[in-house]
Amino acid sequence: MAAAATLALSAFALAGCAGGETSASSSSAADDATEVSTDGLELVVGFDNSYPPYGYIGEDGQYTGLDLDLAQAVADMNGWTMTPYPIDWDAKDALLNEGTINCIWNGFTMEGREGDYTFSDPYMLNEQVVVVRADSDINSLADLADKVVITQIDSAAYDVLAGDDAAQADLCATFKQLDTISDYNNAFMQLQAGTVDAVACDLSIAAYQMAANADVYKQLDEALSSEHYAVGFAKTDEGAAIAEKVNEALAALVASGQAREICDKYADSGVDYEANWVLK
Repeated sequence: MAAAATLALSAFALAGCAGGETSASSSSAADDATEVSTDGLELVVGFDNSYPPYGYIGEDGQYTGLDLDLAQAVADMNGWTMTPYPIDWDAKDALLNEGTINCIWNGFTMEGREGDYTFSDPYMLNEQVVVVRADSDINSLADLADKVVITQIDSAAYDVLAGDDAAQADLCATFKQLDTISDYNNAFMQLQAGTVDAVACDLSIAAYQMAANADVYKQLDEALSSEHYAVGFAKTDEGAAIAEKVNEALAALVASGQAREICDKYADSGVDYEANWVLK
């Protein structure tokens, strides 16, 4: 009986050791499963196709723009395919979270959104500015009192003027009204027609519009805010893995001079590598 008891205890002990090894092995496998591979990735880029010079429809009817060129260069460097996917800007979060797109790359301001996305390193300096008609008597932000100002819905300019933590809430309170619209092309059409008095937008958008219509618009000297562009990904393991590869590729594009070449391609649209590019 004593011998049997000893054997039983020995068997129990061995079973416990074997169980521990299995548990450790399972834990290791689980850790490995959380490592997301980006090999063969299709980089589906969500962008606003009426947001020149970062994303728009070219004269040949094809999607083009500075950010799409950057995305293509990054995809090539990583052995990925790049698919541009035009989106309604106010639907971007739903599309990203459901996996229809796996990044937002289109003059995307990161300040104030850090908790909502996994961001790449910031690569471009930007400001929120105000554009008026060249023949307007509006020459300062103070002159916007009792005027109709328009901006894109869910844009950085809107957040600065009327968001939850609006930096220019006092200024916005002086407007006759702040209107929103789905895209900036239509906003500037309304400005040119005199339907609104001013457009609040990104510096890059202002530079593009004034480069194409030098005698039609003027930009106020005072900026509403200063910020940075970055690529936005979902707050998931996959989003973090893609962001890491994008950061590595962007740094390589800077080192090779290709980032400068892409920016210089859009110099006539108001893009200035020395003044705007911040990633070194």
